[in-house]
Amino acid sequence: MDRADAAPATAQKAALAILIALSCSHLLNDTIQALIPSIYPLIKKSFGLTFAQIGLITFTFQMTGSIFQPMIGLYTDRKPQPYSLALGMALTLSGLIFLAFASSYLTVIAAAGLVGSGSAIFHPEASRIARLASGGRHGFAQSIFQVGGNAGSALGPLLAAVIVVPYGQRHILWFSLAAFLGIAILTRVGGWYRQHLTLGLTRAVHRAAHHRPLPRRTVSISIGILLALVFSKYFYLVSMTSYYTFYLIAKFHVSVQQSQFLLFVFLAAVALGTIIGGPVGDRIGRKKVIWVSILGVAPFSLALPHVNLLGTVLLSIVIGLVLASAFSAIIVYATELVPGRVGLIAGLFFGSAFGMAGIGAAVLGKLADMTSITFVYQVCAFLPLIGLLTGFLPDLERGAPLRKN
Repeated sequence: MDRADAAPATAQKAALAILIALSCSHLLNDTIQALIPSIYPLIKKSFGLTFAQIGLITFTFQMTGSIFQPMIGLYTDRKPQPYSLALGMALTLSGLIFLAFASSYLTVIAAAGLVGSGSAIFHPEASRIARLASGGRHGFAQSIFQVGGNAGSALGPLLAAVIVVPYGQRHILWFSLAAFLGIAILTRVGGWYRQHLTLGLTRAVHRAAHHRPLPRRTVSISIGILLALVFSKYFYLVSMTSYYTFYLIAKFHVSVQQSQFLLFVFLAAVALGTIIGGPVGDRIGRKKVIWVSILGVAPFSLALPHVNLLGTVLLSIVIGLVLASAFSAIIVYATELVPGRVGLIAGLFFGSAFGMAGIGAAVLGKLADMTSITFVYQVCAFLPLIGLLTGFLPDLERGAPLRKN
């Protein structure tokens, strides 16, 4: 291989290493974030909380992420901040320490807010770096980045079951090691990003200048549909992450630790499904992936409240695999709708995912208090039918002539 061929190959390897580093840091970030709902049974017993109060904890860390992410994304589109990722992880670390020593419900709420703020800083800029390192394979890059987060969401309950549930709240401090490792990785990623920032911005401007935009009305309607699909996905997903353990305990009388392991099984399926969606979307188109991943869950979600324990576990695996492939496709589809605004789009959709999950947790917690945890799953079973709205999205892959409004 001569020097002309070696340089691009070296750059491609370096970009892949950055994607892997981002995925690993996303894993660490979301492992810590997933720790909060994973210890809900422990917190509920320790502080004598209702389901509504449990939902408010999720609402707090999800809404802090939701409100700040679009604003941070818009700001960093204009003024990129290479080392903001490490700062976000430092905030998450502080929330972790608060949680380990929390002696009251309000302290738990404050800890949840700090963890949410850390994630708000992390996601928009990390998504931009993933796109910069993608080499044009945007779905693949987003899936690599996203699978780390979903793997972390799966590991959180498993590690909580092994470390926190048997030994108590103070052992949450062990997770600070993950936060320190994340800070170290993200500092290195920030250095790479700073070196490549000028080239990345130049390419973004070039793409925006040569993009043939859809009419504004079409873009607005499409963004609204995508947000409705995110609502469907994350309302259902939060019913699993926040209340699945309670559902299993109430209906099948499993132990707390058994429920945590079964939650891990579901979240592991989510992680596996994530890595599939992006590359498949690069090959067959994002819209087709969105169709299958949202609407395709409906038969399984409708069946889940009516089967035995084994059936519940098997259906949860299928639901996790299918539903997870949606988000990477939605993010990339949205960035193609609004080119040159990666931070804003990532912030809007990650923020909406956080916010809708937070609202969902609070609403579903209140519903569980008023009715039963089983009734919650009977209601949520219909959410994937919102996937029918996908039919109204424009087919971006067709390349039909477009006009500017």
